[in-house]
Amino acid sequence: MNTKRSNNLTLLVLFVLVTGIMVAFLPNVFPSLRNLRNMGRQLPEYGLLALANMLAMITGGIDLSVVSITSLSGVLAGSILTHYQTIGLPVGVTILVAIVVALAAALACGVFNGVLIAYAGVPAIIATLGTNGLFLGIAVIMTKGAGIIGFPTEFLFFGNGDILGIPTQFVIFIVVALLVGLLLNRTTQGFRMLMYGSNPLVARFSGVNNEMVIVKTYVLSAVLAGIAAIIMISGVNSVRPGYGADYLLLSVLIAVMGGTDPVGGFGTVLGVVLAIFVLQVLQSGLVIMGFSPFFRKSAFGFLLLLIVVFQFYRSRFFQKRLSRAGAKDRVAV
Repeated sequence: MNTKRSNNLTLLVLFVLVTGIMVAFLPNVFPSLRNLRNMGRQLPEYGLLALANMLAMITGGIDLSVVSITSLSGVLAGSILTHYQTIGLPVGVTILVAIVVALAAALACGVFNGVLIAYAGVPAIIATLGTNGLFLGIAVIMTKGAGIIGFPTEFLFFGNGDILGIPTQFVIFIVVALLVGLLLNRTTQGFRMLMYGSNPLVARFSGVNNEMVIVKTYVLSAVLAGIAAIIMISGVNSVRPGYGADYLLLSVLIAVMGGTDPVGGFGTVLGVVLAIFVLQVLQSGLVIMGFSPFFRKSAFGFLLLLIVVFQFYRSRFFQKRLSRAGAKDRVAV
């Protein structure tokens, strides 16, 4: 509990610090309503993928295929949306069908990942690295590498609309984040995920079906990627295989930065959300300052390494402190 509070407090302080620096350097641009709305439209895309990877990492795994699942789901949804006049269904029904197909495709990808990891015994990093290429390849074959453009105007609400003045995709992200938080803290699946990530052997002897926990985890991760696909293609009114490939690094960075233990057994939605806000503020400020995408990517990679090292030494610090406290208690007895 101390580690959880410490991490979230650190992120909150970092968020205030980074925001203060950006406001000081860009007083007329950064705090403007336009920039705040832009940030609200940008962060849900990779924020959902970060939540997806957080779920996988809690069980001691990782999902390197989230971006490709997003591409494949988006291509399937886009193919339906661009042919709604040919299909002959009302626009609203066509949009609903496209969303259901996108989420069903993502779910199928998640089942495939989960079965490979849980039943075939393939390590998560290898399994999802392979399916990353497989899912992207299917999307490229379907589109022949070309983009799909021209969706119904009503569909664009998910990526460009507003709800009470708040960007729709930001509202969707907050709702999904709350649901994921409830999943981890108030459901049997969430408890079993944390237990499995902490110690798979203890989980099995406690009566947990480890294989089903893994399959369900990667299904949930993939469904979050499917939701991200809907937001992405709606926001740009098009879909192209490979769109958002840079989000993979961000999703892993945010999950680790948010306090998720890469070894498994620990992770909080609040920590990940705070990390998303910190990274969005930093990214938005760097864009306004004119830094190139290559510099930003290098900076985020370096930041990921720093965070991993920092968390390693912080974990050792807490372990030593607990050991000393235990030793003092034994001496007192």
